[in-house]
Amino acid sequence: MSEDHETPLLDTVNIPADTREFSPEELRQLSDELRDETVRAVSVTGGHLGASLGVVELTVALHHVFDTPDDRLIWDVGHQAYPHKILTGRRDRIRTLRQGGGLSGFTRRSESPYDPFGAAHSSTSISAGLGMAVARDLDGRANNVICVIGDGAMSAGMAYEAMNNAGDKASRLIVILNDNDMSIAPPVGAMSAYLSRLISSKPYRSIRHYAAEVAKRFPRRLSETAKRAEEYARGLVTGGTLFEELGFYYVGPVDGHNIDHLLPVLKNIRDDKEEGPVLLHVVTRKGHGYPPAEESDDKYHGVAKFDVVTGKQHKPKSNAPSYTSVFAKGLIAEAREDDRIVTITGAMPEGTGVDKFAEVFPERCFDVGIAEQHAVTFAAGLATEGFKPFVAIYSTFLQRAYDQVVHDVAVQRLPVRFAMDRAGLVGADGATHAGSFDTTYLSCLPGFVVMAAADEVELMHMVATAAAIDDRPSSFRYPRGEGVGLDLPDKGTVLEIGKGRIVREGSAVAILSFGDRLAEASTAADELASRGLSTTVADARFAKPLDEDLIRRLANEHEVLITIEAGAIGGFASQVLHFLATEGLLDAGLKVRPMVLPDTFTDHDAPAAQYKTVHLTSTDIVATALTALGRPEKAETPKRA
Repeated sequence: MSEDHETPLLDTVNIPADTREFSPEELRQLSDELRDETVRAVSVTGGHLGASLGVVELTVALHHVFDTPDDRLIWDVGHQAYPHKILTGRRDRIRTLRQGGGLSGFTRRSESPYDPFGAAHSSTSISAGLGMAVARDLDGRANNVICVIGDGAMSAGMAYEAMNNAGDKASRLIVILNDNDMSIAPPVGAMSAYLSRLISSKPYRSIRHYAAEVAKRFPRRLSETAKRAEEYARGLVTGGTLFEELGFYYVGPVDGHNIDHLLPVLKNIRDDKEEGPVLLHVVTRKGHGYPPAEESDDKYHGVAKFDVVTGKQHKPKSNAPSYTSVFAKGLIAEAREDDRIVTITGAMPEGTGVDKFAEVFPERCFDVGIAEQHAVTFAAGLATEGFKPFVAIYSTFLQRAYDQVVHDVAVQRLPVRFAMDRAGLVGADGATHAGSFDTTYLSCLPGFVVMAAADEVELMHMVATAAAIDDRPSSFRYPRGEGVGLDLPDKGTVLEIGKGRIVREGSAVAILSFGDRLAEASTAADELASRGLSTTVADARFAKPLDEDLIRRLANEHEVLITIEAGAIGGFASQVLHFLATEGLLDAGLKVRPMVLPDTFTDHDAPAAQYKTVHLTSTDIVATALTALGRPEKAETPKRA
């Protein structure tokens, strides 16, 4: 990184059109300045640095060659879109990245016309791009549609579904495979660049087209043989046989950090208007050009704020362990005593704590890649053979496998255990990564046991409980971040299914919490007590089956019953209200107030600020109780979005 941080060329670029007349030498300089600016911006905000550094030259080349935003440029996931944001009129706001009211950490349609498709979950780009290409054809337009997808995202079935469909259509679509994790280094030197220029050129494709027309004159068997011989010959040189079989015209591999190699190939692809999809294979390196990222094991995939010179991250210290590490501790303790326990994750071993499990039981840990649907049905297969699979997937990513949860697990009543990290609001990743809906979409399934941990000790108990449930599916959710600082047992205790607990006794107001809002409920109870309102606080533990005896007692012995959860409408509160209504417990005038996430998507911000925005803090609980009791003058009534 330059000491003076001068960016004379980047300073002249407000939109991509400003780069269109740049020479290759100027584009190389622009790339260096853009990399420097990206590092310095993310050092202030934190974020997904490594992936963005890996595509700096590719970003510059794409915006130089193509007429964005008329040409649609879709970044799969969006982890790598920071340089793209800087070049597309958002440099003045780049240091607001992932901050409250600032730029999203992903592409977002409402943020810029240069973001034609919003993405924060992977493997959607080719499907969306094909839709845009078909729409273009139906409208009679001629713009390009370019999808940039990483090799990790290519592990998801949806990408292949889209490629299979695209290969069967005449619509012109450009897919760029950003390959930054090849196990065997491909040929990406001068000869590879020459071959890529050759096979992407119009003369070559015209000759190929002419040869294909001639081959049609031959008997069908000879025609097919000639076609396959040409494709396999190119496949042996370039490695693209798989993509050719899916119907794509394959070009590559090309060095994604070499402007001189990228420009001619991209221009050839841009100018060749033959029908059908094209796949350009570009090889890059995560963290490229910034030594601390290059040398890091995860290539600075996701970072906190850091020192630009040393790369040292400024992570706040906590005395409490993270919920993720507590899950790992609990699962390892169970697995030491039960060799049938296995764990499955979808490309998130570190994010879910499964990496720690793998260190102890490598043969019982399975990372299936970005393939959540497969992960769930794979677990179902294990369960049929008597194993005890724990599927460790973020709440937001389990949404991608809902049919498999219903059809392959719930209908067959298989004992698959779902450990859902990142429950509730998650901070800087925003609405796309919030765990808002799992309680709702699991509680409606017959036979499911649905749990939520109020603290780290409860999480240990729920891991043990899930391990013991062997006749039906179960789930437990827990938030991102640190626990509340409780001493952990060596091993969890199996809970009685469908039984909650009373945390403190009162008589006027009852607060029934499901999940990690329990601490806020206890704080609210202290405030209500100071106002002369004796308050009971209970931890439900289970949304399904409900603790009906506990709910009946709270309803009969209190004037107000408040439920609170970090989840959407239709979840725990709906289960409670349904029970109260069918049991006639509302008939005598009980005042019930459900507190859930509002019917909106919550933008990125610090978690504490997010929960204040959605009115799920202790202050909001107090206000809800006072308003229900007819004492709104004592507190401001929370306004629902």
